[in-house]
Amino acid sequence: MAFEPPERLVRALGETYGEELAGPWLGRLPELAADAAARRGLGVDRVQAPGGRSSLVALVRRPDGAPAALKVAPSFARPDLERAALAHWNGWGAAQLLDDDGGDDALLVERLHPEVSLRSLPEAKALLEAAGTVRRLWVEPPGGHAFETVAERTERQSVPMRAAPDSELAPLVEAALTARDELAGSAGELLLLHGNFRQSKVLSGERVPWLTVGPEPLVGERAYDLARLVRDRVEDLIAAPSGASAARRRVNKLADSLDVEPARLHGWTLFRAVESGLRARAAGRHQDAELLLEFAGWL
Repeated sequence: MAFEPPERLVRALGETYGEELAGPWLGRLPELAADAAARRGLGVDRVQAPGGRSSLVALVRRPDGAPAALKVAPSFARPDLERAALAHWNGWGAAQLLDDDGGDDALLVERLHPEVSLRSLPEAKALLEAAGTVRRLWVEPPGGHAFETVAERTERQSVPMRAAPDSELAPLVEAALTARDELAGSAGELLLLHGNFRQSKVLSGERVPWLTVGPEPLVGERAYDLARLVRDRVEDLIAAPSGASAARRRVNKLADSLDVEPARLHGWTLFRAVESGLRARAAGRHQDAELLLEFAGWL
């Protein structure tokens, strides 16, 4: 079958890495995916759509007929780090890695149910299950790892934020950068983190009810990993009359349930919302940017 990249993958790779880098790889993707499947003796059911934002995901069957998922990502998206994290978790709270290094940038992982994520549950139940899942991922990183730290990642993300924001957003951006500098300079934890944890990254499975997919692993404090979850379903928060107070209550509730300092979760939530909002605005996703920046302003 043809391994055509879903539209979301094309758009996201171009936005994140630039067309000059993403374009040539996307042009070779059908061949790369076919080679990865053939090398492993896989039968292909279908390409998952809309799929991921950094890799093509194909639902496949192993030579013995067992279901699995094949992820094919460009080397510049660092699938080697995802492989290392999944191997270290070894199925604890995350999809199980099913093969050793195949000599390419593809990963063969446990097949979950991509159509059933925590976003299909009522909000309160989804947050409870999310908290129970993410806490399993917070373990000591492997020795000699190559993961970047929270301080390193957020310093890199801060560079475009410091580049002359418009006057209207300047106070919000300054508050986010100040929070980042204070938090990055005082963190004591160095645990393995998912890096992009949210409800849609937790899928229904057969082995256990809920498992995480799509890590962007790094090491640091738990509050950073939890911060993205705080703004899940942000469109519903924005639409609610009591959205601002609900957002602040969510910070405190999640911090309490996972024994995280509320002030640190608040600071990382602010930074990550502003950074994402500015990145969305730069990419022309103005509705997303407006939602994220309004949410950040509530904090």
